[in-house]
Amino acid sequence: MAVQIAPTLKFNQSYLQTKRVLDVLFTLLVLIPLCIIIAIIAVMIRLDSPGPIIFRQERVGLNGVKFYILKFRSMYVNSDESTHREATTKYISGHKLSGDSTPDLSYKHVDDPRITKIGRFLRKTSIDELPQFFNVLRGEMTLVGPRPPVPYEVERYSSYDRLRLCGKPGLTGPWQIYGRSRVPFRNMVEMDIAYLQRQSLIEDLKLIVLTVPVMIHGRGGA
Repeated sequence: MAVQIAPTLKFNQSYLQTKRVLDVLFTLLVLIPLCIIIAIIAVMIRLDSPGPIIFRQERVGLNGVKFYILKFRSMYVNSDESTHREATTKYISGHKLSGDSTPDLSYKHVDDPRITKIGRFLRKTSIDELPQFFNVLRGEMTLVGPRPPVPYEVERYSSYDRLRLCGKPGLTGPWQIYGRSRVPFRNMVEMDIAYLQRQSLIEDLKLIVLTVPVMIHGRGGA
């Protein structure tokens, strides 16, 4: 079932085809080292807390079509999602989610008791997102694009906000590199729409390269 979106953006088909080739080739290139990392993280998660290693969550993708995103489990099993719903409402309304003492995490819910010990490390470094390479192979996601929102976030979108759903959701993107938990919702939307309008393969490659230092330093992660 798809979420209805009214406005749309026009895309260059040549760009989209080349982007898909890049998605598949890059993912296949990192598949072997990725599987090794997954095995190591799987053991760490299993030792840290009971529950599945991989977490599946419904997200809204290209043109409002829903799909299940794959992530390393970073929370305790059966955690209440009401906390995240409340944080999402505040974020879209423009309210900060943490105090001024953590400016890089102003728009991130920190000290969440639902997150496991290993989960904090996985989230800070974005390693919890690595299983999404399999979403990329399945064509549900792309390497570079807007982050995929949860359905109850999209329910609060304006028609303009829904423009960010006109592009396939990505593992990384301008918001993930330059904004993340440091910028409000409105800035995130503007960054995503501007990126989708540029349709630049050079920018895609640049953002992929810049993702590595962001993961290493954990900027904006919690």
